[in-house]
Amino acid sequence: MARFTLPRDLYHGKGALEALKSFTGKKAMICVGGGSMKRFGFLDRAVAYLKEAGMEVELFENVEPDPSVTTVMKGAEAMRKFQPDWIVAMGGGSPIDAAKAMWAFYEYPEVTFEELCTPFNFPELRTKAKFAAIPSTSGTATEVTAFSVITDYEKGIKYPLADFNITPDVAIVDPELVEGLPAKQVAYTGMDALTHAIEAYVSTLHCTFTDPLAIKAIQIVNSDLQKSYDGDMRSREEMHYGQCLAGMAFSNALLGIVHSMAHKTGAAFADYGAHIIHGAANAMYLPKVIAFNAKDPTAKARYGVIADKMHLGGANDDEKVDLLIKYLRGMNDDLNIPHCIGHYGPDSYPAEQGFVPENVFLERLPEIAKNAIADACTGSNPRQPSQEEMEKLLKCCYYDTEVDF
Repeated sequence: MARFTLPRDLYHGKGALEALKSFTGKKAMICVGGGSMKRFGFLDRAVAYLKEAGMEVELFENVEPDPSVTTVMKGAEAMRKFQPDWIVAMGGGSPIDAAKAMWAFYEYPEVTFEELCTPFNFPELRTKAKFAAIPSTSGTATEVTAFSVITDYEKGIKYPLADFNITPDVAIVDPELVEGLPAKQVAYTGMDALTHAIEAYVSTLHCTFTDPLAIKAIQIVNSDLQKSYDGDMRSREEMHYGQCLAGMAFSNALLGIVHSMAHKTGAAFADYGAHIIHGAANAMYLPKVIAFNAKDPTAKARYGVIADKMHLGGANDDEKVDLLIKYLRGMNDDLNIPHCIGHYGPDSYPAEQGFVPENVFLERLPEIAKNAIADACTGSNPRQPSQEEMEKLLKCCYYDTEVDF
């Protein structure tokens, strides 16, 4: 028996933010990030709509990118003081992910972070509050997923939390919120969405319900990401919906080792002055992982289907896989994304010399590989890597060398 879970309600289209007027409750806490929602007026509108619905509203602001365990605990404490019956998270993936974890600690103060790190081990939520998510980026799709990513800065590791309990009750997918996205963010979140869809389609847990969502998302990214990057607002709206479809697919089919590697390298070199931004990491690693996974015949055939749906050509699956990899590398060039860690600059743009020194990478490689294998996303990857294979794969992602094993 398998399970397919999505939010009960998904409001979409321009003006969908007004759905907040229909919420029923006494208190709502809004969790937001750095300030774009405030600058563009969306936060004020959300507060006004909730007050119009008869609620008292409190804000938890300034959730940082790659939210920390510390921020989660502060937010949970604020919730325990305010006692909301609605948690409304709005912004990029970071405030929504953070709010999901806060929700668990609000309802169960005695639970430990270590307990929540065990996949599908959350206590039963909704004893105190319901959850609404309003994304302002087009990539993570956390508004429809059973996942949250929280960073432990002391250990330099990103932990994916996974449980159907943290699938939001309501998702509000309003394209007006993404019209002001910077081009860099359009690129990285778009490649994150594409990685979600491709990994979900080849996952060992894919099914009849997830496959159409993944394929449609891939087709939208193929058609609209470049145009959205170039500033076309109709394509930006389509990307906002496409990333949501990708989220519906991967929340139920799960992901693979592109995400395992991205989670475990993202903050691993923070002491050298930068993070490897999640969407950029996915974009760099995806072509390498496809080459690795395609050694599995079933995965190869499914990559072939993806290439067909993207109209890439190819007379057989080997040619289709090669064309898919070539296409993805071309997308990285067009979106100004590096091809490997060795050329990943501190500003996330391609550089002759990246911010991660070779000797530091090699020194930390065994531990990163071990952590990636243990990541929650590895189990549904179509090909299970050994420690040696994961180290070799990560080296290919550092040096941009061919995957021939």
